[in-house]
Amino acid sequence: MKKLHIKQLIEKIEGEAELDFTFSDGKIEDVKINFGFYRGIEEILQGKDARDALVITPRVCGICNHAHLMTAVRAIENGYENAGQKIELTSKAKDIREFTLACELIQNHIKWLYMTLLPQIESYLDCKSEENYAMKASYLASTITKALAIFAGQWPHSSYAVPGGVTCDPTYVDVMQAQSLVDESIKFFEQVVTELPLDAYLNIDFCADLHNIGGDFGKLLHLIGSSGMTEIGKSHDRFIVFGECMLSKSGKSIGTKVSNVNTKYVKESSQEGTVAKAVTYKDRLYEVGPLARGMVSKRTIVKNLHKRYKDSLLTRVFARVHEVATLLAYSKELLTNLNLEEDSCTLDMHTVLKDFEGTGVVEAARGSLIHKTKVKDGLIVSYEIITPTQWNLSHGEKDEKGIAIEAMKGSENIEEATFIFRTFDVCSVCTTQ
Repeated sequence: MKKLHIKQLIEKIEGEAELDFTFSDGKIEDVKINFGFYRGIEEILQGKDARDALVITPRVCGICNHAHLMTAVRAIENGYENAGQKIELTSKAKDIREFTLACELIQNHIKWLYMTLLPQIESYLDCKSEENYAMKASYLASTITKALAIFAGQWPHSSYAVPGGVTCDPTYVDVMQAQSLVDESIKFFEQVVTELPLDAYLNIDFCADLHNIGGDFGKLLHLIGSSGMTEIGKSHDRFIVFGECMLSKSGKSIGTKVSNVNTKYVKESSQEGTVAKAVTYKDRLYEVGPLARGMVSKRTIVKNLHKRYKDSLLTRVFARVHEVATLLAYSKELLTNLNLEEDSCTLDMHTVLKDFEGTGVVEAARGSLIHKTKVKDGLIVSYEIITPTQWNLSHGEKDEKGIAIEAMKGSENIEEATFIFRTFDVCSVCTTQ
């Protein structure tokens, strides 16, 4: 048995990573994933005021910063609740938070589609087009981000969410401007991404109807299908979601069975050769992200694709782009029903607890994001951040490879393996925070 080791620096992701491939008999037998940069945000937070996390944690990442803000504020609110301070958010505050988070997920997914997946598959299949994918990504991402900024004040690194609600107090004009930007984003999705009306696209439930999808998404699906890539990229076929959100309830999915989860069973561990920590749930590996959300929420088209192709590259890619459509429709609904007469924040700014422990969870673009904070005498004693990429890129154990590693195993060349790697929408920035 002849073995060969090849190291490859992977770019065109959020940050960069080094993959160390082991080939055996012409196929990839194992992969080591190395993230080499560490910034120590968790250590920076120690000794800071508890509310400083609302300003510091969004700096973990320039593309998922809003998710970190939401997770940090939920960790504080959970801590307050645990310490006996009841917090009841108004529907107004909840809907604004949901809307802004939805906007961030949309711009994440669309950048991944246009700036990672389409250029990379064209390069891999040697069928490069003259399409300006960067321009398309910038158009939709900037449009939906403008809608986010109407409520958040800025993007990235906004800190408008506070314990008890939000600091903004939007007017009807603000809502109308946001609605216009969402409509503009929907128009782009309909005319460029899928060449289908949004309602018609969302009514697609069966694999046989995927040929109705046109536009750039249809092109991507065609390239995957025509090149025989529909069956590759399969992993352990286990999924987990911790956040309660517009896309999914919390739970874990193994096969067709969905059951409850609790963050107290989440465990981090160090990994040799990388500063990224691995994460398990009850000592087992699970995939997080759009595919996990689709499986746990039993979204019909995702379930049908999974029934046919399991947790393959095709199912994983489809689930992520499908979320864009779901989020656009949901965002429009949120703005339509937003009650501006309610209070933006229900907690007095002078209500500050000195001792508490709390856990916040949010479904970020790449999957479940968890913040755990412990505060004593008003200062942070410890702060733990568990990111989605940690779940998907664990090295695993001797008897069971990590999620992405298992998906890359069996590939005959590095180009195919690294394309599979990118379907997880890897973020080394968050992972090595």
